[in-house]
Parts: sequence; structure tokens; C-alpha cells
Amino acid sequence: MAGRVRNRGYAVYLIPGVLASLAVIVVPLVMTVYVSFTKWTGVGDPRWVGLENYTRLFGDTLFWQSFGNIGLLVFAMAVIPTLLGLVLAAVLFDYVAKRFGDRWAGLFRSGYYVPQVLPVAVTGIVWSWILHPGYGALNQILESVGLGSLAKNWLGDPDYALYSVMFVMVWFQLGYPIVMFMSGLSRIDPSLYEAADLDGATWWQRFRKITVHMIRPEFYVVLVTTTIAALKIFGQVFVLTKGGPSNSTLVPSYFAYKNFFEKAQVGYGSAISTVLTVLIVILAFLFLRLQHRSEELR
Repeated sequence: MAGRVRNRGYAVYLIPGVLASLAVIVVPLVMTVYVSFTKWTGVGDPRWVGLENYTRLFGDTLFWQSFGNIGLLVFAMAVIPTLLGLVLAAVLFDYVAKRFGDRWAGLFRSGYYVPQVLPVAVTGIVWSWILHPGYGALNQILESVGLGSLAKNWLGDPDYALYSVMFVMVWFQLGYPIVMFMSGLSRIDPSLYEAADLDGATWWQRFRKITVHMIRPEFYVVLVTTTIAALKIFGQVFVLTKGGPSNSTLVPSYFAYKNFFEKAQVGYGSAISTVLTVLIVILAFLFLRLQHRSEELR
């Protein structure tokens, strides 16, 4: 009984976090859902229109184009970094750390993680310089090695803009999976690898049978967080392309922003944000269910 009373006293320390969550997350979310059923310019009183915004939304070709683009960005920000990060983490942990020491492995890990801690605006501006068609470093390098015919307007051509953004996002996102997977690798019992070595297992067999199996929790965490980050991507697209050219890099979050602030169609922008939020919640729930089921089968 005394323990229960003591634990109840800790609830006081939760009050600031609960109030902050209500103010920053719950209240704005409820307001956004409400406004999505109205027609509002941001000034005056909202006018209730029911499902009109959603009916318009699902018939909007730009909305579906933005979701097609976000599908490719999910591949670039979640699938590729997760798989590539898993391999690179295993190489750093199994080869670099053992041959050159933990300091060198940590140095490479930190180098990969640097893009994650840099401001989004800074990375976007730097990459816009690198990919600039006139004075950009990439085109200059191609011309200097005799491959000038491959030089493109990487961010200004609708045929290349989205793939250029995807490349930048792979670079940006890669460090996070590496850090997470190296942390997971450090908790694996070394005797498992020693036993596999005695049995004559190759590096690939150890990687597939031991590494991938043992860091499955980290794998799900990385996949969930990177997928959510890809679905709500905004800053990089805003800095690099502003959804252009010709809406070739338009994503739902930037589409909502344009309707909110450029077109003053707050109700329609809220409908876009609501649909995106529901999609993120559903995907997160499915990932968590999949992870729970996988742990039960272990």
C-alpha cells in the first residue's frame, strides 16, 4: 500500500509533459481535424462544409501525384538507408573495429551521422550548390573527367529532380541506421560469432544467420522511424525544389503548406494534413503489430 502511494506521488512530475503534449500535439491535431471539415481562409469564421474538402481531395490529381512521389521518397529514406546501413554497420563492427580499432569505427560512424545533426536548411543549400546546372560541383566534375554529356539540370529538370532529391535523402538518412545497428551489434554475444567461425561459416553466413536475426528489434525501430520521417518530409523539399519543377517533387506535407499559406485554403490544407496523419498512424500501428508478432515467434 505504501509503495502504491509513493508511486502515485510521481504523477506530479508527469504533469508538465502531459500539458506540453496537450498544447503542442493534441489541441492542434483536434483543431486541424475540425478545420478540415470547413472552408476557411485563416481570417474570420470557418464555414462548415462537411466532407467537401475530402471529396475534392480524392479527386485532385496533384494529391495523388504527391503520394506517388512520397512512395519513391519512402524507398529512398527508409528502404535503401536501412538495408545499406545494416551492411555498413556490420562492416564497421566486424572488419574496421577489429582490424583498425574501435576509434576508427567510431570515426566512420560519426562521419556518416553528421548529416543528421546539420540544420536542414544548411544541407539543402549546400546540395543546391552542388547540383546547380551552371556552377555546381557535380557538373564541373563530370566535365573535368570528359563526361560533360552527362551533366544535367539535376533539380530543374522534371525528369531528374525527384531522383536527385532521393539521392540527397539517402545521403542524409544513412547515418541514423548505422548508429542504431552498431548499437544493436554491440549487445550480441561474441560467443555466437566464435561458434560460427569454428563451424566454418563465412562472413555472409554469419551476417545473415546471426546479425540480421539478433538485431531485429533495431531493424523494426529504424524502419518505422525512417518511414514516418519520409512521409512527413518537408524541409529538404522546400529548400531544394519547392515541389517543382512542374510538381515533380511535390509531397503531401508541402502540398498542404501551399494550400495553407500560398492559397489561403486552410480547410483544404487541413484535410491533406489529416489524411497524412491517419496514414502515418496506420503504418506505425502495422509496423508495431508486425514487430510484436515477430517477437512472439522467436
